[in-house]
Amino acid sequence: MAVGAPRISSTPLPGIGVRYDLTTREHRRLSVVAHRDGGRTLSSYHEDDPDECAMSVRLTAKEAEAVIDALMPSHHSPALLSTTELGLVAERVELSSVSYWNGRVLGETRMRTETGASIVAVLRRAEAIPSPTPDFRLAGGDTLIVIGTREGVETAAAILGRE
Repeated sequence: MAVGAPRISSTPLPGIGVRYDLTTREHRRLSVVAHRDGGRTLSSYHEDDPDECAMSVRLTAKEAEAVIDALMPSHHSPALLSTTELGLVAERVELSSVSYWNGRVLGETRMRTETGASIVAVLRRAEAIPSPTPDFRLAGGDTLIVIGTREGVETAAAILGRE
């Protein structure tokens, strides 16, 4: 029997971060909540009741990095920049359909000027738009990929959350 790709889904948690759910080939449920502060919560669920949490561990960003290194020690490539080592973070920010910015152009947000953070891509339905220009028109449901300092990204998320 061929083993397919793991089934993983993501759910935005407004004001918290993103939850990633994985069902293993043994039908066990795991979840990781990627908190906006860089921390992670790793949870596993009972085999006989996938809705009942069996274990939950809150990890700092550094502890989460250590777990990644333990699980996949060859994941680092000298050609890739580690944003955490540089003091940068990347985050997905979903634009609400009732957002003030729905239908407005990206340049109006003055994102880089106001926060120092950059919107490096927009995910819209099944399409990825890299390096959107200032005249790019935002739409409710867009997921914006924002990179910058933790403070800058949090400020950007607050600006983009304006209704």
